[in-house]
Amino acid sequence: MDLRFTDEENAFREEVRAFMRTACPEPTRRKMIEGRRLAKEDMVGWQRILNAKGWAVPHWPVEWGGTGWSAVKQYIFREEMQATPAPEPLPFGVNMVGPVIATFGNEAQKKRFLPRIANLDDWWCQGFSEPGAGSDLASLKTSAKRDGDHYVVNGQKTWTTLAQYADWIFCLVRTDPAAKKQEGISFLLIDMKTPGITVRPIQTIDGGHEVNEVFLDEVRVPAENLVGQENKGWDYAKFLLGNERTGIARVGISKARVRRLKEIAALERIGDRALIEDERFAMKIAAVEVELKALEMTQLRVLADERTRKGKPDPRSSILKIKGSEIQQTISELLMEAVGPYALPDQVPHDDTERWNEPPIGPDWAGPQAPHYFNFRKVSIYGGSNEIQKNIIAKAILGL
Repeated sequence: MDLRFTDEENAFREEVRAFMRTACPEPTRRKMIEGRRLAKEDMVGWQRILNAKGWAVPHWPVEWGGTGWSAVKQYIFREEMQATPAPEPLPFGVNMVGPVIATFGNEAQKKRFLPRIANLDDWWCQGFSEPGAGSDLASLKTSAKRDGDHYVVNGQKTWTTLAQYADWIFCLVRTDPAAKKQEGISFLLIDMKTPGITVRPIQTIDGGHEVNEVFLDEVRVPAENLVGQENKGWDYAKFLLGNERTGIARVGISKARVRRLKEIAALERIGDRALIEDERFAMKIAAVEVELKALEMTQLRVLADERTRKGKPDPRSSILKIKGSEIQQTISELLMEAVGPYALPDQVPHDDTERWNEPPIGPDWAGPQAPHYFNFRKVSIYGGSNEIQKNIIAKAILGL
């Protein structure tokens, strides 16, 4: 595959790179470089800067804010944003529910929700996983019973990322308990301010509050918030998860983290020389860079074929998900190795204000590495565990 870009594409890259460097607020960029948590205000402010430029939702239909860029230009845009590094637009709105509404929603839903998603006027969260229905998502039990012009929803969602900030949640709910488990599911949009919704935090292994439990008790949802057809939600979920898994590859972020790894390895010493000069450690970096180049080539193939698939999920996104998550975890392990004893697990800020439980020991850049390492244990699970992705590959690609 020829990975060389045209003159026009290279000029576009320079345009994007210049904008990212000048427009992304320096405090936000510095947090990204150091692996520190972003506050809600950081993410909202940056997405609105992108939206004002017309770049918040480049992959959407043009009539709803998309740019009409080719798949290659979209790839370049994402890579340069990640390389800056700058935060990506909130994925639950921009990459998940937004494309579902744009593809399967009615005109009223598109007009109501899509502009607000693009500008992050509404913060969305994802209501898919449940206790006992994570990797086997089709076993979900949250029910939605039709009552006149409303659905009455009862159940529980878990691992709901950033639900503490959310204005809306998109949920998979069971509307036909008598149907086969994949055939009785619908896709509902639910206002988080609706009576009967309770959000409870789950503290993660890195000490943060990123995920939550969401309880729904007799929650009345207008029937107009049903996306597409009743009992067709599984099809929409597969479309959404295909988009999510492609994004999980995060090639640009991994490239930026490798650069950060080399910077830190150049500062750390082994005797009278830098860690980066150690042959064994250099071989580990080279190995992950080879894997990353192969992932990049695969992602370019998937992106180039997207337009011809006409909204159908691409099973190759499962390959991107597996290798992308494995590479991210490997880099986090190498960062821990590079930092050495300064990567102490108890050096964890206990909230988004970056107040520390104890003063950091050693260099400032060392403290975030352990929380980052712990947090990235999850990337092989969310978006469909890697074991499930291997099953998808076996059936849809290998025909086993």
